Amino acid sequence: MSHRGANGRRVVVTGLGAISCLGSGVPAFWQGLTSGGGAPRPVTDPDARMENRLMYLVPAADVPDGPERHAHVELAAGPRMAIAAAHEAVADAGLDEARRERLCVVLGVEMGNAGRHEARRAAEHGAPIRQGAGRWSPMTVTSAAVSAAIGATGGSTSVGNACAASGYAAAIAADMIRAGEADVVLTGGAEGPTRVGMGVFNRIGAADPVACRPFDTDRQGTLFGDGAAMLVLESAEHAEARGATPYAELSAAAFSCDAHHPTAPDPGGTQAVRGMRRALADAGLRPEDVGGVVPHGTGTPLNDVVESEALREVFGEHCDELPLFSLKAMIGHTAGVAGAFGVLTAALMLHHGRVPANAPVTAQDPRCAVWLPQDRPVPLSASAVLVNAYAFGGNNVSLVLSGVPGAGSARERQGTAGQAATARHAPAPQDTGTRGAAA
Repeated sequence: MSHRGANGRRVVVTGLGAISCLGSGVPAFWQGLTSGGGAPRPVTDPDARMENRLMYLVPAADVPDGPERHAHVELAAGPRMAIAAAHEAVADAGLDEARRERLCVVLGVEMGNAGRHEARRAAEHGAPIRQGAGRWSPMTVTSAAVSAAIGATGGSTSVGNACAASGYAAAIAADMIRAGEADVVLTGGAEGPTRVGMGVFNRIGAADPVACRPFDTDRQGTLFGDGAAMLVLESAEHAEARGATPYAELSAAAFSCDAHHPTAPDPGGTQAVRGMRRALADAGLRPEDVGGVVPHGTGTPLNDVVESEALREVFGEHCDELPLFSLKAMIGHTAGVAGAFGVLTAALMLHHGRVPANAPVTAQDPRCAVWLPQDRPVPLSASAVLVNAYAFGGNNVSLVLSGVPGAGSARERQGTAGQAATARHAPAPQDTGTRGAAA
């Protein structure tokens, strides 16, 4: 995906919406990130009979009560949070009802409405088979429910590339704008708590019993979080014509596939490197033009090592001064919506001109030679941020966001940006672990 389409179109972010363990709304999300993030707590589902039931859960008061249904399909927490975040994003972008008629929706959702299916199956446990027959409903209802709720009739689709799904969705949405197929696209994702997802990671031994601790020597896996993240993408020309103020520009994105293993990343990281380099090239940027990274960083032992080595190969010595923001240590691994949360966070970092302080790492894995500033936020040294999202099946997507002059980032940088941190990670000899999952 080039940063300009054949017709010269650029893509900007003009609206944001979020619900996470940090609360409802983008202000609560940013405030939570700059205050140290959230903490996992046990899922109360009595049918989640597994050893580790910790998740970074959205507070019950912030999970919308409705809508209860889309057509005949009962909606679980995931689709309901998606609708609420979508309403926030389109309102933030200033899209009135007339403009929403041409709005397209492209979401990345992995588990979708699974929570409702699991609740129904639990209620029917032991009932005669005939009673439950014929009550099938689709898992991927989220995109259709969002489109109906906000009155978007330009087109609606959903991408299911596991934990990279919403990163792919954002790239596809941007391509639609560059190709001239749409002027404005709502993209993002949403996931609710499901015992299936938790059970899988318990079964493969990739669920950390303490917290999501990316790059920590003692990490034992990942921990999931739920929530929704939505972004309004728009052609720069269209945004300017209607007087919208962008947060950032989505400059480029690139896909690659390890084609190596169903769950583990390629230990060599060849395709992760290729994805990042292709994204930077399409954005017309050099490694030193990047001022921050939102890594995939799941906390699974192998993933963190492979991504760290890939980052060092792409950025070289610049890696020593390139701050990473380990988002999953703040809100957990949000599965299909993780990529959208990463892009949303990068847009906010560019808007505010700084990288928040990371959650404390007890002892950083010496094989992960990356810089995680923890004592205070650091100002962005360059006006571009790289976001990585990886997934089972070796699906990799890297996205580049750039600051938009006069759109708030420069003002933030001069006013409220944090002081430069002093502690930087010293590169250490690296080797390759043997256990882990791309997640």
